[in-house]
Amino acid sequence: MKVELISYTKDAEKIVAAAAKLCYSSASVHEIMDGLDREKTQKFIELLLSMGHESPIEHVSFTFAIEGVSRSLLAQLTRHRIASYSVKSQRYVTEGQFEYVVPPEIAAIDGAKEIYNEAMHKSQEYYNKLLDILQEKHFNTLIAQGKPEKKARTAAEKLAAEDARFVLPNACETQLVTTFNARSLFNFFNHRCCERAQWEIREMANEMLKLVKEKAPVLFKYAGPPCLTGPCPEGVKSCGKQKEKRDLYLKNL
Repeated sequence: MKVELISYTKDAEKIVAAAAKLCYSSASVHEIMDGLDREKTQKFIELLLSMGHESPIEHVSFTFAIEGVSRSLLAQLTRHRIASYSVKSQRYVTEGQFEYVVPPEIAAIDGAKEIYNEAMHKSQEYYNKLLDILQEKHFNTLIAQGKPEKKARTAAEKLAAEDARFVLPNACETQLVTTFNARSLFNFFNHRCCERAQWEIREMANEMLKLVKEKAPVLFKYAGPPCLTGPCPEGVKSCGKQKEKRDLYLKNL
């Protein structure tokens, strides 16, 4: 897995503070911005968060490039609807030799890993066979319809990939670019940094949190699982590690 912060709102914390102050000030945005030094910005951000006034946080955003994650993770990630996603397409990009994610629990057991790898190789084999069969069928049809050979071959490959991809596993690696505003990131970290989140998306969320904390440490000071700032909401399903999680996210992450 590789997570990289490729773009973000410059002076994010100052912009959030200025946007919030504007709601209660007769001064112009530029006057407010000019009056905000680092110390004043920090104090106001802390006040804003303590009040739960989150709408000004939406004015700043962060864009990540993510590689080496599974399609299974993608299905969970896109449930976070207030975000933008651009994902490598299995429809337009054929998987000549797909890479795949191996869950740690499977990787730790030789017998399980062997079965898992065999399943991946079989999926690749069936995918390739389907591509060949479908490409030939579509190519012949397009030629019969009068398409030039070069265009027919390109179109046949795309049409074949549309259907052959159905045999590809959730483990298949993908890459994407995603953009979140900061308020949506708070919600994302709240759900996905929790110990009860699936291991892969939790690992990715932690990497994303580290990156945004470097750029806006005050804004994201209390970002993470909900147990950082209150009781665990999971009830009987709680991991029971609140102190450990607070030490990790508030002191070390």
